[in-house]
Amino acid sequence: MINLDLRFVAGAAAEREWMQLQPVVDEWHRRLGQGDVPGGDFLGWLHLPSQTLEAGLSDLLETAEQIKEQSDALVVIGIGGSYLGARAAFEWCQPEGYNQLSREQRKGPELYFAGNHLSADGLHDLLRLLEGKRVTLNVISKSGTTTEPAVAFRVLRAWLLKQVGPEEAKKRIVATTDKAKGALRQLAEEEGYRTFVIPDDVGGRYSVLTPVGLLPLAAIGIDIRELLQGAATMEQTLSTPALTENIAYRYAAVRNVLYRRGKTTEILAVYEPALRQFAEWWKQLFGESEGKDGKGIYPSSLGFTTDLHSLGQYVQEGLRTLFETVVQIEQPQHEIQVPSDKSLDDGLEYLAGRGVSWVNDQARLATALAHADGGVPNLLVSVKDRSARSLGGLFYFFELACAMSGLLLGVNPFDQPGVEAYKKNMFALLGKPDFEAQQKTITDRIAGYGAGR
Repeated sequence: MINLDLRFVAGAAAEREWMQLQPVVDEWHRRLGQGDVPGGDFLGWLHLPSQTLEAGLSDLLETAEQIKEQSDALVVIGIGGSYLGARAAFEWCQPEGYNQLSREQRKGPELYFAGNHLSADGLHDLLRLLEGKRVTLNVISKSGTTTEPAVAFRVLRAWLLKQVGPEEAKKRIVATTDKAKGALRQLAEEEGYRTFVIPDDVGGRYSVLTPVGLLPLAAIGIDIRELLQGAATMEQTLSTPALTENIAYRYAAVRNVLYRRGKTTEILAVYEPALRQFAEWWKQLFGESEGKDGKGIYPSSLGFTTDLHSLGQYVQEGLRTLFETVVQIEQPQHEIQVPSDKSLDDGLEYLAGRGVSWVNDQARLATALAHADGGVPNLLVSVKDRSARSLGGLFYFFELACAMSGLLLGVNPFDQPGVEAYKKNMFALLGKPDFEAQQKTITDRIAGYGAGR
């Protein structure tokens, strides 16, 4: 289902080097299975695909059908792991311009995302798009108090109440939240919203295969059983610790060797626009998991061939701290041939009759060779197609690889203590209760920066 090609890594991480990590990988694999790792309370994702398929999806699928029937538009309100996975799968599985298609072509509501920024213009533009539409809100938050989604939910809930009234609004809000506590759970119970649970043992960046991702995806017609089946297949395939067989662990080991050699930035490169949001999901997964204790590979992403015309020069000849992981889809959903037109003086007649996807793949090979020659090792992760099954396998592949990579690095790959730093400053500046004492200190510090102190 997934292949890992290391031929353009060449001598930057030789097989003998990453195979030397086998005893360490064996030990971490054993401890992962026993829950005896840093952050061991957040390992619910390890067997989530198979367990979810076994438990069944009837309640979730029933709610998804209700959303389809009652809605012209579904708005997912969340930030970080509460929306990135769903957005990645939306753009992977559905055609570009999905929201502009007719309802008959879509076979589901339009899908929008909110609560992932604090832009007044962004919220205003979304409300304009929603005018005259039957709208359902799916608010996703463990606590219900994270600033960005909480602000967006307030605005969108007020708009919905004005449009349809309180009783109808209750039928058009679905909360995905903690099973027992938090402001959103309390509100949902008071108002009678339909609710789904974010498991306690699954962190946000690992939550795409929980109701966080599954509900909105099912509501727009994506086959979530296929998504889960792909992940469950990879769960079984990657159950061995052997680096010769487990490609997720092999990927993690090669990254570790490259990091030790000074390759501290990883570029996830994609050659299909449909994978751009997948790269955003990947960046959060690895950034939050590894970037701590003064360690970590910096996760970046580029969309080729587009970005070869903007950042290609830097990748080719800039600081040699880079390596690339390319995600490739082997079989495109559609093919378009380059037409013959001898009246055009563009020098492309030699490509007449060739498929555009073939041209794209030759560009990928040419770029991999050029970058490898320029000192940027290239790893290739390839999947068969753009199906939900392939995507489910890829989600699980990277989740497991990220866990092992963080453990090899010597960090807890399941916490994110640094995320709170900006929030404390923001709460003080916003005048949040109990932060009054910090407000003057922070405003004085900001003024000091401005005075050049």
